[in-house]
Amino acid sequence: MAALHSNNELRQLADLDLLARQVVEGFITGLHQSPFHGFSVEFAEHRLYNSGESVKNIDWKLMAKTDKMFVKQYEEETNLRCYLMLDTSSSMNYPEKGISKLQFSIYAIASLMYLFKKQRDAFGLCLFATEVEWISAVRSTGAHLFYLFAQLEKAWQQPKGRSQTDITKAIHYIAQEAHQRSLVIIFSDMMENSSNPAKADALFAALQHLKYNKHEVLIFNVNDRAHEHEFNFDNRPHQFTDAETGQQVNLHPGQVRESYQAAYRNYRRQLELKCARFGINWVDAGIAEGYYSLLKSYLVKRNKMV
Repeated sequence: MAALHSNNELRQLADLDLLARQVVEGFITGLHQSPFHGFSVEFAEHRLYNSGESVKNIDWKLMAKTDKMFVKQYEEETNLRCYLMLDTSSSMNYPEKGISKLQFSIYAIASLMYLFKKQRDAFGLCLFATEVEWISAVRSTGAHLFYLFAQLEKAWQQPKGRSQTDITKAIHYIAQEAHQRSLVIIFSDMMENSSNPAKADALFAALQHLKYNKHEVLIFNVNDRAHEHEFNFDNRPHQFTDAETGQQVNLHPGQVRESYQAAYRNYRRQLELKCARFGINWVDAGIAEGYYSLLKSYLVKRNKMV
């Protein structure tokens, strides 16, 4: 593992670790305060503390938040292997103001990794655009978590310009590399296939490759709902630029909004139907809607696998 030298680099990694920790611990507390109280979460199968037993396994943080004493029980073995695939193509840099799809995905992946580590699940990371650019081993150690945080930080600090996507090639690569049954989690805006039926067919052939090799698949379709779903732009002339090709078009949003929405809904409906047909979980991941629904989708999928 490459050494980290600058104080700024260490601070950024500490920030990512802190955010992931806060997201996951807030999510777990929410599970215990909701109808999901009995949800199977292997890293901390909490039960109420019984008077007279040892206090060494009391979850003091949970007690501080809930004012109740719970005991944590840990599984001894790694239960699951997970590959996290992150689309780093240029379209993921949208929007330029506020949190982008790439930054949202990085925070979500960091939170999932923190959850994996607490559950003693093994996890790896794959970064891809037109090619698989970087892939890690699959491990469950704290050092591995910190190493992958460094790679996520690098992806955020060095966004790509004019980089297209070949998600199909990346999925075939993972299908060949993953020799043990795994859960493959994909973070992508899926924009590559929106206007090309042949590419959509190739994508599902790649996903079938994963399923044929006994892997489970969870796709988080990362999107800016207001703009990419609803085409909610001011009613004045705009110049739109394709983030991946640089192609530009001038138009008035009000003149094309209805046809755009209809085409986009049809595209999404076809993807969702195909995913359902092949037993692939498709989750709409709006960047304005937080991370808890993503973690819950993962837990639902995980509990079906173990």
